Amino acid sequence: MSGAADVREWETVIGLEVHCELQTATKLFCGCPNVFGDEPNTNICPVCLGLPGSLPVLNERAVEFAMRIGTALHSEIKASSFARKNYFYPDMPKDYQISQFDEPINVGGWLELPDGVRVGVTRAHIEEDTGKTTHLGAGGRMHSAENSLVDYNRSGVPLVEIVSEPDMRSASQARAYASELRAILIATGASDGRMEEGSMRVDANVSVRPVGSSEFGTRCEIKNLNSLRSLARAIEYEAVRQIALIEAGERVVQETRHWDEGAGRTVTMRSKEEAYDYRYFPEPDLVPVVPDEELRARVTAAIGPLPAERRVALVALLGGSPTDAELDQVHAVVDQQLDGLVTAAVARGVAAPLALVRTANEVAADVEAGRALDPSAFADLLALEESEKLSATQAKTVLADLLANGGGDPAAIAAAKGFESLAEESLAQIIAGIVAAHPAEWERFVAGDNKLTGFFTGQVMKATKGQANGKAVDAELQRLRG
Repeated sequence: MSGAADVREWETVIGLEVHCELQTATKLFCGCPNVFGDEPNTNICPVCLGLPGSLPVLNERAVEFAMRIGTALHSEIKASSFARKNYFYPDMPKDYQISQFDEPINVGGWLELPDGVRVGVTRAHIEEDTGKTTHLGAGGRMHSAENSLVDYNRSGVPLVEIVSEPDMRSASQARAYASELRAILIATGASDGRMEEGSMRVDANVSVRPVGSSEFGTRCEIKNLNSLRSLARAIEYEAVRQIALIEAGERVVQETRHWDEGAGRTVTMRSKEEAYDYRYFPEPDLVPVVPDEELRARVTAAIGPLPAERRVALVALLGGSPTDAELDQVHAVVDQQLDGLVTAAVARGVAAPLALVRTANEVAADVEAGRALDPSAFADLLALEESEKLSATQAKTVLADLLANGGGDPAAIAAAKGFESLAEESLAQIIAGIVAAHPAEWERFVAGDNKLTGFFTGQVMKATKGQANGKAVDAELQRLRG
């Protein structure tokens, strides 16, 4: 937005509401499959369609997952109850949503960001998801739609809504919160966190105030942000928009806004100048949820080490002083649930930097295959590379085969592909021939042009079809260089 004032004179105040779908086999109140991507309106029944006479039955697994989330967020897990949240919209066939109102299952808590900042959690409650409406028209929005289609497969899917305190002060901090929360949700097994599939959706409440002020400004809510990039961009735009309004002598109107990714701006959806009356009242067909000690103990036992703890463990394996690149790799493999491969390989004697870089680069290129990869086979392969029985190029080729098949014997795969280490004498002869064929480049290399290391290494790899060991090539080049 052009014409905005110096944003350094203003402070942005951000609170996030994150909706995550739970990884249950069935929906929250019925036995319909909880599956993404099926044909529209095939996973439906009288309960999730809200037909007269149908009665909800609470999914116990959904309660366990909600409790896992609350435990990971340091919340107090309490007795809770359900309520009817009344509103009309085509994707809510009952004209009300079953949610938790004044008695949520998880109360309070906090989430610590990787930089040590703590963001408070107000509550994390259970509710059912709505259906999905697709507006057909040039803009894809309701006001410009020629027709609208509703898919009720998602209606009744279990959700947990996690409401933060307004503790974030920048778009980057909000992005870090959402990223860390997503990693926690995946680590607990409660959700797959796939934002591109709508499994995790973020609403951002944004307001601005002068630096040093303790009073909150008028907030606007940006709905259904489905990527971390969109979240950060939307908050940045909205903060600048509000500052420009105030400095122009206008006022910020409390409203719900939509993020237009293509245009890079937020647009008005509906006014919220007066709070909408959802007419909550207790759900008469469901009894209160009162977790007993056995359930609490089972939930706690099901939660393994969380992302922050696992990052610390990987850093320790690296010697406690990782490079910036290694630290980025640590965050990546933990977020992708691939760090178990690293720890398993190190336990088998593989050097941590090698295990980390192969996981962060080659394995992470196919995360789903990586999660299915046999850790023992991965460790065996890295041992072959580390002992120089396979070159880095050969090891990567064998790893691609392991990922495609979920495992196998790396030595057998290497043998089948004709991979074997070149004898020192053969390698020396090949390098001598390449040096003789490129006298001008060799003269510059000897004179100190180290950039030519890559040139000669590439020539050797080409001549040996990738069978040469990079370290051995470098050692021989340095020996000839004198």
